[in-house]
Amino acid sequence: MDNVLCIILGGGKGTRLYPLTADRAKPAVPFGGKSRLIDIAISNCINSGLRRIFILTQFESASLNFHINRSYQFDGFSRGFVEILAATQKSAQSGWYEGTADAVRKNWKNYEMHNPDYYMILSGDQLYNMDLTAFLRQHKQSGADITIAATPVSRTDANQLGILKIDSDKKIDSFLEKPGPDLDISELKIPESEGIQSRREEDGRKEYLASMGIYIFNADAMEECLKNDSTDFGKEIIPDAIRNKKVLAYVYDGYWEDIGTIKSFYEANLNLASSHPKFNLYDEEKPVFTHRRNLPPSKINSCVFKHSLAAEGSIITDAYINYSIVGVRTIISEGASLDGVYCMGSDWYETREDRDHNREMGIPDIGIGRGSVIKGAIIDKNARIGSACRIGIDADSRRDGDYGNYHIVDGIIIIHKGAVIKDGTVI
Repeated sequence: MDNVLCIILGGGKGTRLYPLTADRAKPAVPFGGKSRLIDIAISNCINSGLRRIFILTQFESASLNFHINRSYQFDGFSRGFVEILAATQKSAQSGWYEGTADAVRKNWKNYEMHNPDYYMILSGDQLYNMDLTAFLRQHKQSGADITIAATPVSRTDANQLGILKIDSDKKIDSFLEKPGPDLDISELKIPESEGIQSRREEDGRKEYLASMGIYIFNADAMEECLKNDSTDFGKEIIPDAIRNKKVLAYVYDGYWEDIGTIKSFYEANLNLASSHPKFNLYDEEKPVFTHRRNLPPSKINSCVFKHSLAAEGSIITDAYINYSIVGVRTIISEGASLDGVYCMGSDWYETREDRDHNREMGIPDIGIGRGSVIKGAIIDKNARIGSACRIGIDADSRRDGDYGNYHIVDGIIIIHKGAVIKDGTVI
């Protein structure tokens, strides 16, 4: 696998995940109570033996840089690395990345020194556990110039994805980027070939084949595709390559979720705590790697836990936790209740002196205060929820919008990072 160079696209401003991306890059958004979104893509690479990895990003990359530098340090004999390439001003070019292809093109000199035979392009905001070795094996055996990983999706999901039309040999005949809900795309339905038909019988709603935004390019094909001024893979590079090169699909029939929106992000996180989660965090052969914090185990004092996860370093006392995720270093006080809540946790423990000082100023401790009841919410890191607060309980409906210390998006309440919610607040 040493002749493969992986490039993870860190995304743009992450507007669909705002306000979680207000002051952090999209790949740095906390996931699953202890990880970051970027850990999924990197873990898939490492578990497949791919250890030469670049991450392209340009917006609010400080926390992402910090996480990558502390989490991924390979030994000096492996030749492996995980490096961030942020948009920079150079003598030969200026300006931000203008798209996914433009981002790759502007960093070309960084790849050339590694002399790869293949480039693997991945996305930094998806949830999946894929054998990239099998993906590469098919690409080599097929003689393709480009192979696109694809997965069956419903017509509704197809609205915001790139849809492929393939023949019986998995050769891609056409590609339609984000068709929307109104366009008739019935001609792009999955063909009646045996291997993919079995997938349709398992779930008849998934009649279309969508690009996962994961590609393998032969090195010469990649260089040729980037010689023009095209800025985006999905909108320009891939459709043009289909007309001029051998472009095949690799059909992945496992779990895959594009978690680029607040709703999909919220649902994917809470699903991790279900009895039979779609994404398995407990596969010893394919772990999700992340920063090693060396925190103590979580302390659970006389609580009720139902279908929930608690990351390390938390202290939870006499609380009711249902279908929720409790992130690292979360302090939950007596009588609190969480139902359908992703609490991202804290970056530090407050000292006694800090707490005493803040209380004198009327500022609650970091965490969830006594008797607070929260439902259907995301609580970003280092938030302070006071005592006897009621969040998401009393209102019959939730109107999306910006409310200062919190947003409501898709009916989900998002308490901002570092927000202070005073005692007795009702949201």
